This record gives sequence, C-alpha cells and structure tokens, in this order.
Amino acid sequence: MGMREEVKQELVHHIIPFWEKLKDEEYGGYYGYVDFELHVDKTCEKGCILNSRILWFFANAYMTLGDAGLLEYARHAYDFLKKYCWDTECGGVFWSVTFDGKTGDETKHTYSQAFAIYALSSYYDASKDREALKLAWQLFHRIEESCTDAFGYLESFTRDWKPEDNEKLSENGLLADKTMNTLLHVLEAYTELYRVSGDEKVKEALYRSLRIFREKVYREDTQQLEVFFDTEMRTISDLYSYGHDIEASWLLDRAVQVLRDGKQESLDEQNAELLAETSEYTTRIAERIAERALCDVSMNQEAMNNECFLGVVDTTHVWWVQAEAMVGFYNCYQKTGNSRFLEITEHIWNYTKEYVIDEREGAEWYWDLDKSGKPVSGKPIAEPWKCPYHNGRMCMEIIRRTEK
Repeated sequence: MGMREEVKQELVHHIIPFWEKLKDEEYGGYYGYVDFELHVDKTCEKGCILNSRILWFFANAYMTLGDAGLLEYARHAYDFLKKYCWDTECGGVFWSVTFDGKTGDETKHTYSQAFAIYALSSYYDASKDREALKLAWQLFHRIEESCTDAFGYLESFTRDWKPEDNEKLSENGLLADKTMNTLLHVLEAYTELYRVSGDEKVKEALYRSLRIFREKVYREDTQQLEVFFDTEMRTISDLYSYGHDIEASWLLDRAVQVLRDGKQESLDEQNAELLAETSEYTTRIAERIAERALCDVSMNQEAMNNECFLGVVDTTHVWWVQAEAMVGFYNCYQKTGNSRFLEITEHIWNYTKEYVIDEREGAEWYWDLDKSGKPVSGKPIAEPWKCPYHNGRMCMEIIRRTEK
C-alpha cells in the first residue's frame, strides 16, 4: 500500500471516527478536552478556534471523500459557531465558551477571527449556504477595520475591540505585539475566502499580507521567517520555528496559486513580481528546513525537530510539525521535481506511523514525543489547541495532490 492509500486509511478509519465521537448532542459543538488517558471531559471549555477547525475539517473531509454524513458533522459545528461562539453584541467570535455555550473567555483575537473565516469559507464551498459566506464577510471587514495599522495586524482585543496585551500568542518568555503565526493564518483565511468569492477587496488584503511577509518577516540572509515582532514589525526574538516555516512555505504557495488563478487581467507587473518572489523564497525555506530541522531517529526514519531558540534546538517531535512537514516537503517536491523532498516526506510518514499515531483504542495522535519516540509529556489528545486541522489536512492534501 502506497502513502496515498495509507493516509486515506488513517483519515477515514482513525482521525474522522475519533472526532465524530466527540460530537456533543446535548449542548452542541464538540467536547473540548480528552486527556492522555483518553477520558473525555464533557464540562471543559470549548475553544472557538477548536470549533472553527473542526468545522473546517468536516467540510473539507466531505469535499475530499464525498460522504454526505461528514457534511452533517460540519453543520453541527457551524450551528454551534453561529449560536454560541459569535458575539451578537460587539461582533466577532470569542476565544472560548463554556461547555454549555455560555460566554467564557471574551477575548477577541485576530487569530480566532481568521480561523472562523477559514472555516466559514470552506463550509460555504461545501454546503453552498450563503449565510456562511455572509458571516465570513463580516469577520473579514471586522479584521480590516479594527485589527490593522500601518505595519500589519494588531492581534488581541477586549470584547468591545479595545487593544490589549497579546499574551495568548506570545511564547518563550516574550510579549509580542505582532506574530508571524497570526499573520500566516490571516493570509490562510483570506486565501480561502478569495478562492470561494473572487472579491477584489479580499485580493488586495491578500497581496498586502504577502508584502508584509516579503518585506518584514522573511530574512534573505538566513532563509527563514522571523516569529515575534514589536508594533512596527521589528523582530524581538532569536527563534527559528521549524514547524511554522514549513507550514508557511506551502500556505504562501497556496496563496500565490489562488491569486494566479484569479482574474489575470488585473495582475499588474508589481503583483506578478511579488508572486514570483514569494514562490521562489518558499522553496528556499523548505530547502533550509531540510538542512536544519530534520534528525535521524531510528531505522533511517526521520522526524522534524520543534524549534531553535537562542541557538538551542528543541528536539521534541510535535504532532502538528510532522503533519505540516509532510505537506510542505511534498509541495516542494511538486514544485522542483527533486526526489529528495519526496523521500523526506515518506520518511516522516514512516516515523509518524511508527510513533506519532496513537494506536490505543479510541485514541488519535500523540501531542508530542521525545527524541527516542516516547510520549513522555502526557499532554492531552484533544484540547483547545489539539485538533484535526493539521493531521487531517495533511491527509487530505496528500490525497488531493496524488490523484491520478
């Protein structure tokens, strides 16, 4: 069985059933927490990012596999987003709600709004429900009106859209005003919204995000993306996030392709040059990652290390990093024809099969592993950040990209 069939089997028989079983029939949405011992906490908060990612996942699983039942699971997540995650008073989506749908963390974060746009756009594509597109539009305008400044995207806000410290997307002891992570997922969301709508305003915002990546985030000298920034998009950290770089390499390429597939008559010389430059440096990012972030673990298998902070490499093997690495390296193989990137993809898949996929009954993927391949951290199997978005998307990307 080749890799395509193996990832399809993983998607259909493992990942999808796990998340289907977390459907909350009483209060709506999906249960928000499964601990390492596979105990479901039905009273845990429900992250709005998690709900959006689940909505995106089932909408795309339906479009990939054609199983109408999957669209019903997407509709269940969509109904929960509309009824509970959406702030009908101040606009936008909350950070989280309680298990029974009451307002939890009222923070409005650009990251959350972006994932809701991403999910709503895909759900519109799957269901043709124009209400979903209308809601995506509302969030797009909210971001452009409330979350932008001269340098990029502001990130964290109170419920009534007053700026506040960006603690939720800051890490490594830093407090960042702006992050590459949020910018990447705004670009990802706008790519999907433009793909399904073809709207000129979304296209302009998408080009703006690409320019910020080119001018402020990508470093030509190191061929990597900076991670944390001050208000004027000046870097404040010595951090090399391998997972975000390889994820960005293919999401940026996706944006380029969607823009090129749009109205060609409006592609002026300046924008054409931006698209060409973006496509070129994303390949260099993937090549650099292949040099810096891969490590042999056993039996000639390879995995992706997590990050490098202040020159120290974190050798933890995180589930989402492996998933994004497979898509990123396969994307680079498709672009360059270099079989080395195909081999890397297959090696990481072999490692994932051997170590990352949790074969316990009723489980999904481990969160992370130490360098010997053991899940020693005991982190949850599902929680507000642990979702089917990365590994499910990897499966669907490989299936789509290897269609005959």
